[in-house]
Amino acid sequence: MDTPRDAAYLADEFPSLRVSRLYRRLQHAAHPGLLFEQALGGTARVVATGIDGRTVPSLSDVDRWTAPADDVDRLALSRCEGPVLDIGCGPGRIVTALAERGIPALGVDVSPRAVSLTTSRGASALHRPVQDRLPGEGRWGSVLLMDGNIGIGGDPADLLRRCAELVRPDGLVLVEVDPDDDLDERSPIVLRSSTGRHSTPLPWARVGTRALIRHARATHLHPTEDWRTPHRAFLTLRRTA
Repeated sequence: MDTPRDAAYLADEFPSLRVSRLYRRLQHAAHPGLLFEQALGGTARVVATGIDGRTVPSLSDVDRWTAPADDVDRLALSRCEGPVLDIGCGPGRIVTALAERGIPALGVDVSPRAVSLTTSRGASALHRPVQDRLPGEGRWGSVLLMDGNIGIGGDPADLLRRCAELVRPDGLVLVEVDPDDDLDERSPIVLRSSTGRHSTPLPWARVGTRALIRHARATHLHPTEDWRTPHRAFLTLRRTA
C-alpha cells in the first residue's frame, strides 16, 4: 500500500482489516486546529485525550484559558522579567495580565481565533508557529510555556533549545510542568468534540520537573526555581551562556 488510492481500495474491498478501520477513522477526523477554533468560539466543548482515550486535564480546561488570570497565574507572572514572550498564548489571559502590570508582552499562537481573542482584550499577539522567525529573537527577558505548552511539537528538548534562542543571555524560561515530577511521556493527543468529531493525532509531550531538567541539559538553560501549588507545578530556568 503506497498511495491514498491503495488505502481507499483496501478499505472498500476488505473493510474488516485493521488498516481499513484506521483509514475510515482518519477520513472522518478533523484537523486539531479546527476543533480548537470551535472550542474557543464556544460552538462546541472539546477535551484532549491520549490515544488511549484518557483525558489530559491541562489541555481540556478551555473555561480557565478564556477567564482572567487567576492567583496561580499571577504568582507565576511575578517571576517574569520583561519583555515577555508567551508561547501558545491561547485567548490571551496571560498576555493581558502582563499588560495590566505594565510589562511588555507578546503572545504567539498558531490559532487565528486565539490571536483574535487576545488582541480583542487589548493585548498583543502574533499568528505564527514558534519555530518560525519571531520578533526580538535573543532579546526576550522571559519566555513562558504555560498550561503544559512544553508539550508543543512532542519534543521538549527541541522546544527548550528554541526558547534558549529566543531569550537574552541572562533571560528566563518559565515552564508549567506536570505535577508528576518523573513523568516523561511523548505521545500524540486527540481532540474530541461534543459534536462527535475527533481530530487527527497531534504530536505532544507531558513532562514533570525531573524530566524537564534532564531535557534542559542539552541547552544553555539551567534550573533556578522549582515551585508548586496544590494542583499545578512550575520550573524556572535561566540562560547562562
